[in-house]
Amino acid sequence: MEKEISTSVNVCLACDDNYAKYAGVTVASILANAKQDDLINVYILDGGVSEKSKAEILSLDKIHKCNISFITINNNDYKDFENIKTHSYISIPTFYRLKIASLFPNLNKIIYLDCDVIVNSAISELFNINIEDFAAAGVKDLNKKLVRQNPNYVNAGVMLINLDYWRKYNVESELLNFTKNNIDKISLGDQEIINCCLSDKIKIIDDEWNVQSSNFTNRSSYTHSPKIIHFVSGKKPWHWASFSYHKKLYYKYLQLTPWKLSDKEYLHWTRDNDIVSIILYLKYRPLFFLRPRFWKAVKATYFDK
Repeated sequence: MEKEISTSVNVCLACDDNYAKYAGVTVASILANAKQDDLINVYILDGGVSEKSKAEILSLDKIHKCNISFITINNNDYKDFENIKTHSYISIPTFYRLKIASLFPNLNKIIYLDCDVIVNSAISELFNINIEDFAAAGVKDLNKKLVRQNPNYVNAGVMLINLDYWRKYNVESELLNFTKNNIDKISLGDQEIINCCLSDKIKIIDDEWNVQSSNFTNRSSYTHSPKIIHFVSGKKPWHWASFSYHKKLYYKYLQLTPWKLSDKEYLHWTRDNDIVSIILYLKYRPLFFLRPRFWKAVKATYFDK
């Protein structure tokens, strides 16, 4: 049996203290699925993470060998992005990635993940995708309208970024200039900025690497083996009565962290939560069974192999 080749993998997330716990669950899922010989380098772009939260995230190194570092960010460096009108749950830390090449001058490439992401496979496989001639790699967005307008439109919550390319072609300046010139038109935050500037420079990769999961029907892929799950709805798995499909996986990885639930709490947030979610969904969309997409989801989930 051949020995696995050791890979050093660079992964980056951005958060303030409000999202530190969710970033920690993402990190736990990465480490739990890492290959035995992989060294995971986790960089947290720190927009105000407390010392307590830092210690809790650092304790995750017991799951798998890794280096976890916190990169202090000065929000004054991101004032050009403050007035962008976008979703209320998107905060300044999400714009940190727009200066990512400057933040990591000694790295060639890095995986960027949002904090509402669960990794369900060895992330080194994503890191090893060849993007030598591209600025980044990503998966097409769930929003079909956006993809019709731009066939290369990707969801920016999971991206493999070619830092060498960004530096060579001064991508950060391009992103900043676009923002300044379109500040009143941008509605989808950093994702819109990235896609407008880099649409023909992004490599489209397999859907399994960013299964955008809203509810049972609304998923970007009905694959049985999602490698990365991205909870894209406004109501995340940690919100009560969330419709998020795959949310039990969030709680699976939560149980590996310092925020682990008691047995009673776990049942409350999985079993009881599911019951309430179904009831509310029936009220929200009582005729869901008339939608062709629902039956497509049923077929793909329960009958297709």
